[in-house]
Amino acid sequence: MQGALESQLHLLDMFAAIRALMKSSIFPSAALLFLIPAVAFSATNVVNLSHYDMIRPDFATMKRQGIVGVIHEATYPPFVRDPKYLDRQMEALQAGLLWGAYHYANGSDPIRQADHFLSVVSSAWSQANPAVRPSAGVLLVLDFEKNGHYPGGTMRADQAVAFVERIRSRTGVYPGIYSGEYHLAQVLNSPRVTPAQKQVLSNCWLWVANYSKEPRATAPWNYWAMWQYCGDGKCRLPRSAYPIGIANIRKAELNIFRGSRNDLADFWQRRAWNPSGGAPRLESKLTAEL
Repeated sequence: MQGALESQLHLLDMFAAIRALMKSSIFPSAALLFLIPAVAFSATNVVNLSHYDMIRPDFATMKRQGIVGVIHEATYPPFVRDPKYLDRQMEALQAGLLWGAYHYANGSDPIRQADHFLSVVSSAWSQANPAVRPSAGVLLVLDFEKNGHYPGGTMRADQAVAFVERIRSRTGVYPGIYSGEYHLAQVLNSPRVTPAQKQVLSNCWLWVANYSKEPRATAPWNYWAMWQYCGDGKCRLPRSAYPIGIANIRKAELNIFRGSRNDLADFWQRRAWNPSGGAPRLESKLTAEL
């Protein structure tokens, strides 16, 4: 009991110090995010899905259980639309959830990959009921992991740079980058990756997978924004704090955002792309220009 009380007092002291620092104009509040331990605010609040999840997700129950947003695979090699993406977008928006989309990358032309991804996301968004579409739009993500089951090999760091720059030029926002902690560190610590390339990637927000422990900071980022602690039910962390299921999905892919629920909603608003505010040109026209 005494140890628990001391821990609570220490946590209160820590937040008091943080509040004092935030009042200082010389200490940006965004920089504080990596100083706060994840356990101070950890909660499962984002689910990611793909066509590999065969069950029909119960999005209404997800929301009641605390989920704020869903990030779904939209495209994967070679230029394939996820067949579950459109219907699940409709159902998730109807349930009042925020929506995101990711592209599973390979080693082919990154510009074509980016254009195909945006074409699919924009087309699906245009079919959603405007009455339930959140103003934030769609949170975009590049799935930059080792590719062992789709054709085309694994995307290189220079290709990732080209992909995110293409997304930025067409939408006005940089996407997030998702990867396993080990793979990301291995790739970005290579001497073949230049400081300029790392600088471009640092404009993206970081989403890291680690099923055993909280991820460390991976250069060039100072902190992760989102942590996938569970993939397909695989998780080696205590079940009491890190559940592996949500709603009717027993073996889910679950994530913790570094911040509160309000912080997450604000993050989505600032980082997402609203296709209805300026949809990209038709993919057929883009392909003709390549």
